[in-house]
Amino acid sequence: MEIWIKISQLLLSLSILIVLHELGHMIPAKLFKTRVEKFYLFFNPWFSLFRYKKVGGKKKYSWFSKKSPSKWEKDPNTTEWGLGWLPLGGYVKISGMIDESMDKEQMEKPAEPWEFRSKPAWQRLIIMVGGVVVNLILGCLIYIMILFVWGQEYLPTENAKYGAHLSNEIFLEYGLQDGDKIIKADGVDSKSFGDINKMIVIDGARNLTIERDDEIIDITLDDKIVEHILAKKLKGVISDPRFPNVINELNPNLNNAKNAGFQAGDSIVKINALAVPFLYDFRKELVKHKGDEVELTYYRNNILQTAKVLVDENGYIGYYPKNEANFFNYEKKEYNIIQAIPAGISEGYSTLSNYVKSLSLLFSKEGAKQLGGFGTIGNLFPAQWDWHKFWALTALISIILAFMNILPIPALDGGHVMFLLYEIFTGTPPSEKFLTRAQVVGMALLLTLLVYANGMDVYRWVTGG
Repeated sequence: MEIWIKISQLLLSLSILIVLHELGHMIPAKLFKTRVEKFYLFFNPWFSLFRYKKVGGKKKYSWFSKKSPSKWEKDPNTTEWGLGWLPLGGYVKISGMIDESMDKEQMEKPAEPWEFRSKPAWQRLIIMVGGVVVNLILGCLIYIMILFVWGQEYLPTENAKYGAHLSNEIFLEYGLQDGDKIIKADGVDSKSFGDINKMIVIDGARNLTIERDDEIIDITLDDKIVEHILAKKLKGVISDPRFPNVINELNPNLNNAKNAGFQAGDSIVKINALAVPFLYDFRKELVKHKGDEVELTYYRNNILQTAKVLVDENGYIGYYPKNEANFFNYEKKEYNIIQAIPAGISEGYSTLSNYVKSLSLLFSKEGAKQLGGFGTIGNLFPAQWDWHKFWALTALISIILAFMNILPIPALDGGHVMFLLYEIFTGTPPSEKFLTRAQVVGMALLLTLLVYANGMDVYRWVTGG
């Protein structure tokens, strides 16, 4: 069930972004009296799930068809709307434009006034950047509404009183310890817990200021820290704040803890006399005793007690722990609509800036391995439907799509923009033969990247990596 919830969220998010992106091309095309032949959500190689068009003022429909009915060609001035079956994107087919349709027959005819190629370069430029502009605006608008509706909740670094849980033991080699409070990076305060990950991985900070047992310690990282993070598939140096291991409720499907006499509210602090007062320490140690009986020391009503309990073959004893929200004071900043507008735009700009900075990581050996396709994107969505997270991820993807589409690669919007700028500055457009070849090269490059990214998803799924 969880996988279908993720797929549903991914398809809804992509559908919203694709439709609005393509409208960003279609609307200015219509304003400049350019004929738009087709508007499709998702691609339709070989057949379409659904087609709709007004022919002679009458609504016409077609389901599961290989091509448009020949009668529809009698009314070329109206747009065919359709739903494809391959959810890799969408498109608008604009008359007189060299695009993924590769309609060479049309391009060999003399240019007509309603065609893209007949319009002034500045109008064609506006048509081509429309989709990117819409994605950028949409991302910022979503951030504005998120701040207005939900506000901004975060854990101040100083409120993470038990310090940080390190993502991997490799960081011990740099002098870090579980429980450290990383309060600064390159002299810049870490205001929100987890900021330090971005400061190290994206901003390149290497000098950390640590608070440990009321002592301030300076630690310098070397550049290999990012390689280690990527190689271990970690989100950063720290993952979560440390917090005590307190039973929230017993698991009705595994009675080991219940049979040993444990109750909700018990705080487990030791396994076989080994101190493990925090949840992550406890989980790490408990899995070493699969199938064994262990002695646990715990507090109940501030009284220290012990009990023996059997660990099952998966390393569990049968309880659900309290989560971090039970131990820390989170802060929440509320926004009215006037305050949310500049804050949302700032969030959009920050998202774009961080994404552009992070692209350099893809050119490293470990970074290239992290590239993922639709499986990776889908896994970003939560297993339970959460509108807050859904819209936050949709805003993120919208801004990423804007940047990726404006890259100067033939077959992308940025490729068309690059050739239009060349025409504007030189006064001479590239030949149609050159544009056609460039389109083919660009499509081959994008297809290769698409296969690689989704192939990495398949590889990670098969190998469990």
